[in-house]
Amino acid sequence: MIKIFRSFGGYVELPQAEKGCWINVTNPTPDEITALRDQYNMPDDIIKDILDVDERPRLENDDDWSLVILRIPIENPNNGVPFYTAPLGVFMTKDVTITLCSVQNEVLPSHQPSLYREPYQQVNDELNFILKLFLRSASTYLRYLKYINQQTTLIETDLEESIRNKELTKLLKMEKCLVFFITSLRSNEIVLTKLKNSRRNTINEINEDLLEDAVIENKQAIDMAQIYSDIQSGMMDAFASVISNNLNVVMKQLTSISIILMIPTLIASLYGMNVPNFMENSAWAFPAILFFSGLAAYIGIVMFRKRKWF
Repeated sequence: MIKIFRSFGGYVELPQAEKGCWINVTNPTPDEITALRDQYNMPDDIIKDILDVDERPRLENDDDWSLVILRIPIENPNNGVPFYTAPLGVFMTKDVTITLCSVQNEVLPSHQPSLYREPYQQVNDELNFILKLFLRSASTYLRYLKYINQQTTLIETDLEESIRNKELTKLLKMEKCLVFFITSLRSNEIVLTKLKNSRRNTINEINEDLLEDAVIENKQAIDMAQIYSDIQSGMMDAFASVISNNLNVVMKQLTSISIILMIPTLIASLYGMNVPNFMENSAWAFPAILFFSGLAAYIGIVMFRKRKWF
């Protein structure tokens, strides 16, 4: 999907591109990729890099254009892993600025991509726009991290009584999300540092404050993701032992029940054999066998309980 806006405010949509406009491209079709290459002179290798889900964040400058790639969090409700990350590219020339992402996202949603709160604000500052992208991306990371922490707490409650691997698998998927987040956030931090060093002499006061905010938010997201990852790693090891212990307890109980049931089975088997014995003609033989079987089973239960085996 291609949407063209008059400025980075993202409120005034245009039918076609003009000088100084912003073009937001999300999940492009083959025809739209061709238009980016032919109409807006976006290099084919740059398009392929941005659409590559494994592309690392970077800052690149050329005589005619500049490129910033950052990794943003993506919600993935239809897969076992609830979140992953994908590259978002900002391609800038003297005529247009193009943002390109291979999937729908919350950082630049296709229905309302504006990064500015003020309605119909005309913003032409490219650096301000890029820094707000980093800031919104970090805020989205933080929101997703809180959700992961909430889900981990729920899984932890289920794991305390579980003897299955289902909950442990859920925890493993949350850990996978955190690994994606930590790797992407650290790469974004490197790009922010390069931006800061490359614009040190030209950055204005507003953008300088915004840059500091973006660095702080990104650092906070890294710290939170690392803390949650460390906690989950220890939790997975602990609960793997808990599941094994719960299974041992169940097996011990089943074994104890089997031993108790074996006592009356043994007595009944002995007196049920087709050989002569002193009780075959007695009317009290069957009640007596039942009584002694029940008594032996009861004695076994008492002994097991005293030893805490049952």
